[in-house]
Amino acid sequence: MNPPPSATLGIPTLGILGGGQLAQMLALAAAPLGVRVVVLEPDPLAPAQVCAEHLLAPYTDPAGLARLAECDAVTLEFENVPVEALSWLAGRVPLRPAGELLHLSKHRIREKEALRRAGAATAPFVSIEAESDLKGALESVGGRGILKTSELGYDGKGQVRVSSAAELLPAWNALGRHACVLEGWVEFAREVSLGVARNAQGQLAYGGLIENIHVGGVLRRSLYLPGDTARASAEQQARRLARSVAESWELEGLLTLEFFELPSGELIVNEVAPRVHNSGHLTQDGGGLSQFEAQVRAALNWPLQDFVPKLPCAMVNLLGWAEGREPDWQAILKLEGARLHLYGKAHKPGRKLGHVNLVAWESAELLEKLAVLETLIPQ
Repeated sequence: MNPPPSATLGIPTLGILGGGQLAQMLALAAAPLGVRVVVLEPDPLAPAQVCAEHLLAPYTDPAGLARLAECDAVTLEFENVPVEALSWLAGRVPLRPAGELLHLSKHRIREKEALRRAGAATAPFVSIEAESDLKGALESVGGRGILKTSELGYDGKGQVRVSSAAELLPAWNALGRHACVLEGWVEFAREVSLGVARNAQGQLAYGGLIENIHVGGVLRRSLYLPGDTARASAEQQARRLARSVAESWELEGLLTLEFFELPSGELIVNEVAPRVHNSGHLTQDGGGLSQFEAQVRAALNWPLQDFVPKLPCAMVNLLGWAEGREPDWQAILKLEGARLHLYGKAHKPGRKLGHVNLVAWESAELLEKLAVLETLIPQ
């Protein structure tokens, strides 16, 4: 285990593949721990450059990778990292999570198969790799479904809903006839997520169970209400599943599981992200450890703590707006319990530009203020 800086003459350094807003927030969480952060990111306008050493180079750049290899450990902010970069780093520096785990999580078919081996249920699915695979595929998953590209899809991109067999071929054509997974449609009661961190010694720590609302496939808001007995039961189930997956996959780092909660109360895994997650941003201001500090600690193999919020809290995403629908910044800043987080990214309609966290002493108070906040951030 790498000790914190007070116990050594050296200064711990964490490398990150990627320099977007997640890397920015990881670096901000690392700073109070005395940890310096180095990011490898080809975008000259990388949000993380304001608080980290920015290596402006492709992810496969030998000099950039060599600088990361000088760090105490390397983690990531997104899973679609070139295999060449991971192969170069392997064996030179602790990579958390490891390339083997990324191999599972970045491909939807491999991910679902590995989830089932770990004891986690998923929606019914079938692999679509050739036109011949389309015949009878929709019927095999229940007659309705979502066709998703096996790789590179996020925030509702790379997927098409399909309600009849006649729609399947046009949907596959629309996705470029790439390898896909056809998932059966799930009638769920709500969408929830939970993060789990695990260090190299096998110590586990958990986030809280967070309820999520999506609009057009993009996360709109997340909500955490402590003390809810129904939520507590679901949270225990989510923790059991998260532990099973984390240990089966030999996780070192942080993993976020997104679940569908069925009307029966059963949780099935929808997707997995081997990193901090948009839904966990509310942990920044919820009164406990943040998901970002949890990933930093796990990547450096430091002791872990649960990162469950202590107070009722919520997060609302700030997406690039259409003309005339800019958020009411002054009113947001005046709203008691609200905290604005902007990423420094150029405006583009629909782009994630920031988020607002909201905290209150009581759940009822939080819900009242959340209703106000959402009127200040037009969709």
